[in-house]
Amino acid sequence: MAPKQRIILDTDPGVDDVLALLLALSASPEELELAMISVTYGNVPLQSCLRNVVALFHVLEKEMKWREETGKSTRGFGALSAYKPVVAVGPEHALEDEILAADHFHGADGLHGVHEKQPHLSPADTWRSLFSNEEPKGENVEPPSYSKYFTPSKAPAHKEILRILKESPENTVTVVAVGPLTNVALAAAEDPETFLRVKELVVMGGAVNVEGNVTPVAEFNCYADTVAAARVYALTSPNPPSTMPPLIHGKSVLPPYPAKLPKQLKLTLFPLDITTPLELRKNYFYETIRPITASGSPLALWIETFMTGIFNKVESMLGDGTEPNLSLHDPACIWYMLTQDDPAWTPVAKPEDIRIETSGQWTRGMHVVDRRQRAKPGEQSSKVETHPSDPLDATEFDEVPGDDMGWLSVNKGNRINRMVKTPGDEKFAAILMDRLFG
Repeated sequence: MAPKQRIILDTDPGVDDVLALLLALSASPEELELAMISVTYGNVPLQSCLRNVVALFHVLEKEMKWREETGKSTRGFGALSAYKPVVAVGPEHALEDEILAADHFHGADGLHGVHEKQPHLSPADTWRSLFSNEEPKGENVEPPSYSKYFTPSKAPAHKEILRILKESPENTVTVVAVGPLTNVALAAAEDPETFLRVKELVVMGGAVNVEGNVTPVAEFNCYADTVAAARVYALTSPNPPSTMPPLIHGKSVLPPYPAKLPKQLKLTLFPLDITTPLELRKNYFYETIRPITASGSPLALWIETFMTGIFNKVESMLGDGTEPNLSLHDPACIWYMLTQDDPAWTPVAKPEDIRIETSGQWTRGMHVVDRRQRAKPGEQSSKVETHPSDPLDATEFDEVPGDDMGWLSVNKGNRINRMVKTPGDEKFAAILMDRLFG
């Protein structure tokens, strides 16, 4: 039986990214297939992100063995056992910026020192040869046993994304992007027609009606590569050039999109507005995890170690003695993929024109919306006119004097399907822990 959902997860594994990966792998084979893990830089540099992915499979191998040896009635992680995702890596920095946006929230290694604190749960460095074109040193170097759970690729991540989309029936693969959108933008630029075979692009990013988490207006994933985000969002527009980022010094590292594209991209956005209230609170977490850790679960020990680092970090940031929590930003997107048919998931009434600020001194990475509530002439009239400067262009002429950026045009701007309500903010933490540990 084919899985209900087939996804590519583009991720920069820090703490909540790892929880999102675990949630995806904990699904039943009928619910979801994780076809690919596309690794990007973000929370920490690229090689640290890749190390955390490999470590996850290393820990899961130990966890599956422990569950089998202790006679657990249900082993869980059906998708882990049934499928073997490709793992590929992308570039080390943003499209037009070689300086990484620092994110100290997840610790220097992305998982608050778990590799040093629990060295027996960290893989030996021989894993690096799986992704390197150099011949491994030494004779008869055997691949690590945990590599049975994934297929390492030496091709760039964006090329693997395109390969999977090309080899799969159209509208059957969803890309879930929970890090900077660099890999996604590279795939879309190299072969827009193939990229638009995607069923849906689910993005964790942005702050629309709330404050940002890296600047007063910007969320980290978008801030880390604003140009990539702007280019990807532009594919939702009936007129992509209307929202493409401006050229820097008259040039761009990526080419423009073709004048004619097969369709508009369906992009479902999970901004901080909807993900921040999804809290995993410290007291509940420890009450749930500590008995499992005490019983000998390698996975519980691994998660408890890096979550302790997160809670300590949050406590130091708050400084007022309140109970810390981790907002489950990235796992929210996987929850959506597992329960997409639930009518409680509520998007905006109609797609919104949300644009990305790429060059503002203070507003870089901002998700800009038009709050003026002015009428769009093109929505008021059914008359289709011909643009006077191009008699062959039979698009609706709805330009408004003074509206230089096309905010009041029905033919310009992006069309973002922003999610505004979940099936229950307060219950997601329990759902996550139950999925991982039963």
